[in-house]
Amino acid sequence: MGPVETELRRRATARGLRIVSSLPKGALLWVPYLLKCNLRDALRREVPLAAGSEISIFVDAEGHLLTCGNVNTGDTGQLLGHAVDPDADPNEPRLIDPPTRVPSMQDRRIVSVAAGGWHCLALSREGEVYPWGDGDFGSLGHADGGDRAVPSRIESLSRIESIAAGDHWTSAAVVEDGKLFTWGWATGIQDETMPNGLGYASDSHTKSQLTPKWVEALSGDRVAGVAFGDGFAVAVVDAGAVYSFGFSPLGALGHGSLEAEVLPKRVEALTQTGRRFVAVATGAFHALALAEEGELYGWGSGSRVNPIPRDAPTPHQVAALVGQRVKLVCVGAFSSCAVTAKGELYTWGDGEHGQLGHGVEEHQLTPKRVEGLNGVKVAAAATCMTHTLVADEDSVVWAFGNRLTLGLGGPDADPDDAEDVVLEPAQIPTLRVRALKSPDALPFR
Repeated sequence: MGPVETELRRRATARGLRIVSSLPKGALLWVPYLLKCNLRDALRREVPLAAGSEISIFVDAEGHLLTCGNVNTGDTGQLLGHAVDPDADPNEPRLIDPPTRVPSMQDRRIVSVAAGGWHCLALSREGEVYPWGDGDFGSLGHADGGDRAVPSRIESLSRIESIAAGDHWTSAAVVEDGKLFTWGWATGIQDETMPNGLGYASDSHTKSQLTPKWVEALSGDRVAGVAFGDGFAVAVVDAGAVYSFGFSPLGALGHGSLEAEVLPKRVEALTQTGRRFVAVATGAFHALALAEEGELYGWGSGSRVNPIPRDAPTPHQVAALVGQRVKLVCVGAFSSCAVTAKGELYTWGDGEHGQLGHGVEEHQLTPKRVEGLNGVKVAAAATCMTHTLVADEDSVVWAFGNRLTLGLGGPDADPDDAEDVVLEPAQIPTLRVRALKSPDALPFR
């Protein structure tokens, strides 16, 4: 064992990584494999932002979990992760501003967060998953299918590398060895005869998969990342292939048709590009896949960067970003974001709530650089239907969109005023997150 391999093993062990005893399939030498493990781990541990249904979630520089936002104290009030007063009026608006640490998680160090429409997930440094929110359809992974106002660990999961949460009560976790587990609502939202993107067949009488279940159909590949859309999911594997499964609204699976796929199926049009893909992101009815060299491909409704439905059931390269080496992508329901190797943020799609950051509440049909971040090198981003969060390389957080979800409301904020929007990037002055220095390599998530 040479000195480089010895040092890489030492760093991996110090981070708590478990290195396999023999090289996995596809790996030829230990040093490149260990370099990839360390890079992937560093990138996994730098997912400090999540934007959800009227809330924002952060991981600060010390690894504490923080939330802010504007939700009612009823069912959706549980999205804040703070204990809900059982005697509170469920119709009374509840506002947490500025971003505030979640008390029950003070002794945990968080490395990654994810937000769906009705539930949230946090991943600890030790690889443990803590969900909270609405658990009626199994999205929280607990056998009782109940709600959780505060994060509660899924005991059956350990050594988790990455997490994902979907808008329609679906969740996923990827284990260090690349196994994908999913759980939540098993059938289609609009059509119960359709799969909901969990990746395995479910009994016709089973509406929910209450506990995490292994997606056995992907056992031949090491999953590197997964994202949920409206009734479908897209996964990328270490070998660089992209798979999709579930319902295919408006061609969102990328297979050239509107046919549903219960089991994961490779997106052949991406394979034919000859590119190796390293990251995926999904909106309500569209998806994006990022190639290793920085090319971005999209399909479904909006794949041609049009927020108004225009079906494109096979992937096409996003023409407006040709020549820009993209290193990170994130997607809201009807909008998209891309961060280039220069640290510039481009946004496009639905701008109704100011979530594009261009100074207007209008749709942007092609990727446009966010001018309000000139001079800022973006390291992380998250977006949803109402707002966008950005962290720069100095750990400063920028936000735009619905004000009451951003931690920018101030003492006079009115929780009933959903029309108050921030149209251009503004700093959240009370917060610093653990942001990633822009690497030359791309994110494996």
